[in-house]
Amino acid sequence: MDRAQKEKVVEELGQIFESSGVVVVARYEGLTVAEMQDLRGAMREAGGSVRVTKNRLAKIALEGKPAASIVDYLKGMTVLAFSEDPVAAAKVMDKYAKGNDKLVILGGAMGDTALDQAGVAAVAKMPSREELIAQIVSCIGAPAANIAGAIGAPASNIASILTTIEEKAA
Repeated sequence: MDRAQKEKVVEELGQIFESSGVVVVARYEGLTVAEMQDLRGAMREAGGSVRVTKNRLAKIALEGKPAASIVDYLKGMTVLAFSEDPVAAAKVMDKYAKGNDKLVILGGAMGDTALDQAGVAAVAKMPSREELIAQIVSCIGAPAANIAGAIGAPASNIASILTTIEEKAA
């Protein structure tokens, strides 16, 4: 890799560290190519990406970035997982690490906030952006449904009372 290629990698990593909602660092020593492809596919489905890069270049790219706290995790064979959704990459990495002992989550960053292993696991348990939107929409829609039910209820009660009176009169 010549100097121009290294500069390009550093620039790409810098953009990743700036724009990602979450960055997770894991050790992947012993993963087969097929297992790594499975991880990449799962991450792609969730809207994230996985990147293996030289730790030295990643450290240079982290200088002055919000995720600079992960620099201590960049030792040995590390892989970076990232996504714009603040939860997606953490969910995929956590799920994959539970099913494969060769992938060990070291930590990560969520903006300026440093995450250790427990922090990444906690982020992974949070609902995704789409789940949160669905919950908010259902909360907004619930009062309207309750009002419609309350307005319709007296009319049905009156109708049943009238039907009962009519049946008694006949």
